[in-house]
Amino acid sequence: MSSSIETLTNGFLPDDLTLQILARLPLKTLFRCKTICKSWNRIIPSDPHLVNLHNQISLDNPLVLVETLQTPQSRPNLISIDRRGSVSESSLAFLNDRVKVRASCNGLLCCASVPNRGLYYVCNPFTGESKALPRTRERPVSRYHPDYEATLVGLAFDPSKRGFTVALAGFYRPFGWRPFDRLVCSVFDSETNSWRKFVSSHYDEFTHMNRNQVVFVNGRLHWLTMSCSYVLTLDPTEGLWRKVSAPVEILAEKFGARVYLLEMEGKLSVVQMTEATMNVWVLEDYGIEEWRVVERVNLRCIKGFVPNAFPIGMSSGVVFLATRRTVLMYERKSKVWKEVYSGRDELTYPLWFSAYAFKSTLSSFG
Repeated sequence: MSSSIETLTNGFLPDDLTLQILARLPLKTLFRCKTICKSWNRIIPSDPHLVNLHNQISLDNPLVLVETLQTPQSRPNLISIDRRGSVSESSLAFLNDRVKVRASCNGLLCCASVPNRGLYYVCNPFTGESKALPRTRERPVSRYHPDYEATLVGLAFDPSKRGFTVALAGFYRPFGWRPFDRLVCSVFDSETNSWRKFVSSHYDEFTHMNRNQVVFVNGRLHWLTMSCSYVLTLDPTEGLWRKVSAPVEILAEKFGARVYLLEMEGKLSVVQMTEATMNVWVLEDYGIEEWRVVERVNLRCIKGFVPNAFPIGMSSGVVFLATRRTVLMYERKSKVWKEVYSGRDELTYPLWFSAYAFKSTLSSFG
């Protein structure tokens, strides 16, 4: 271990135990600990042992971030909710812009500027680290280009590596016409600080919820199409699109069910909500598109919420659902439902449009 950790507790506690305690603290509390002593100020949040330990622990402790507004013109605040029902508030004021969250990935957010169309930021809402992305081109935006208001926005970030990737995709839309079957995609690489652009022959439709639930696993970005018949995937490194068929049971269900895309334990997951059950699949094999059912949850305990309940995030232990006004949590082992958050700000409703799966990280992307 580093010398800073060796003097961490002046002998009162073993260093390993102190690190275990610090790594389990909420990030807001952890940063307050910097003021306790010089040793802690040195290691928080940059010590690699602490960073790696915190990242490992956060995998089993997912959060839900809720974006809130005080007024339609105000800058958003963020409320984080964990599996214990603990709630803390933070702000994106350090961006000095009015933004809308478009994607969340492994502790980072990709935000779009509201007053400055085509301007995007990537940030860590807890450490305050941020980067404004260069615009994809110099001339003013217009309806001819997808980055005016991208249909799909994806963020790819691996905490074990430096750097991130942002993908903006949209359909070529001439004035007065429906989109042509040309999917224009721009990919930003933070390592080169540059964009590259490619065009593919695709035409798909996406609901507002589908666009928000982008999932990054296995080096690919994933979006569920409006028909729910397949998942559209993008390899941002190679610039390759691919379609992955949904589970057979979902393809056979024509009416009365809603389908959502999530990530569970590093695998792509599809969640189907019916009036009576919540069915969960994970993609075991990309090559042969093999899906496996991992859970079927009876929804009778939350029957009144089901029509307006939308899965937001999950882990090996819990599943989070957002309704119009509340966030519900299902404990998979005990099979118990809990209400962990109830919104107060009317401008935040409905929560399913302003809630995002999140895993905190201390890793720097610079």
